[in-house]
Amino acid sequence: MKIVIAPQAYKGSITALGVAIAAEKGILKVFPEAEVLICPVADGGDGTLETLVEGSGGEINETNVTGPIGERLDASWGAMGDGKTAVIEMARSSGLALLSLDERDPLNSTTFGLGEVILQALDRGFRNFIVGIGGSATNDAGAGMAQALGVNLLDENGKQLSPGGAALDKLSEIDLSGIDSRIQDCDFQIACDVNNPLTGPEGASAVYGPQKGATPDNVKQLDKALGNFSDVVKSQLDRDVENIPGAGAAGGLGAGMIAFLDGQLRAGVDIVLDTVELKTKMEGAKLVITGEGGMDFQTVYNKAPIGVARLASEMDIPCFGISGMLGENYQVVHDYGLESALSIVSGPMTLEEASANAAILIENSVEEALRLVRIGMSI
Repeated sequence: MKIVIAPQAYKGSITALGVAIAAEKGILKVFPEAEVLICPVADGGDGTLETLVEGSGGEINETNVTGPIGERLDASWGAMGDGKTAVIEMARSSGLALLSLDERDPLNSTTFGLGEVILQALDRGFRNFIVGIGGSATNDAGAGMAQALGVNLLDENGKQLSPGGAALDKLSEIDLSGIDSRIQDCDFQIACDVNNPLTGPEGASAVYGPQKGATPDNVKQLDKALGNFSDVVKSQLDRDVENIPGAGAAGGLGAGMIAFLDGQLRAGVDIVLDTVELKTKMEGAKLVITGEGGMDFQTVYNKAPIGVARLASEMDIPCFGISGMLGENYQVVHDYGLESALSIVSGPMTLEEASANAAILIENSVEEALRLVRIGMSI
């Protein structure tokens, strides 16, 4: 019997690979002859880098780059085991979590560091990129990233724009003649799970600007600047990015990735499941096990377990999930392909205790679940 284990990490507790290894031990206690295939997954958000790198036998690298407000910092990026694919989370170089509340400055913060990370990956020979764009501190539509890659963003006097989203109001010319020539040989898959347009009441500045420190007046200023950026991109690059779903993600970085790198915006979980070739690995399986740290009504919004369950359902393979906890209205996952959702917690315990003992709790829970499966097989 072939069983596929495809879990997400339990954030703050155990990696996706750790979950899978623990689950495998539980399976083999009940079905020692089972063929168990481990396939750690993620949803394109925080932790995707580690999951894809660890699961593929790759390595995590660090490079010193420009932070969101111009400071120097060390940012990590992943080299997958295939030797071709780089995994980058923009939050590692240009993220909101890198700044204190007082440091947040959406008018001037920059994605320049993201471009520097891409450059290092290019220098290492990587041409396939998976870029997660959640958690940004910026509102510059990827202008800083583009400048780091050699794009000249000029005002009406031919002067290079200063960093930040506010400066885009002065954008008059986009000169691509200096862009790194290696970009044309690259494929950029952009993990994006929001559908916001670039501008307007549902756009980057209005929806996400306030959490980055924008006042109401700043929001108007930034929205106007992004509108100018969109106009110049349309007239000079022949790309209409204004209303593309996801263009407003990460302060307009979604639009910038399309305009400058010909990036493809896709749901993060879809990118990951394609990258790890989960569908191929599921072929011939009799059971699929997935899971995440906490399962509740939010799980159905493009989280990894639902992506796994949806794929299993399409292939007519039963799938259940194991999680650290079952939260509010978790039962809704049953409508999305998860036949059952189980908690690993075996009795009263603190979060710290559950996290510290996650591996053995997962092993024991999966063992008990598979014992029920065995009973069902005999009925």
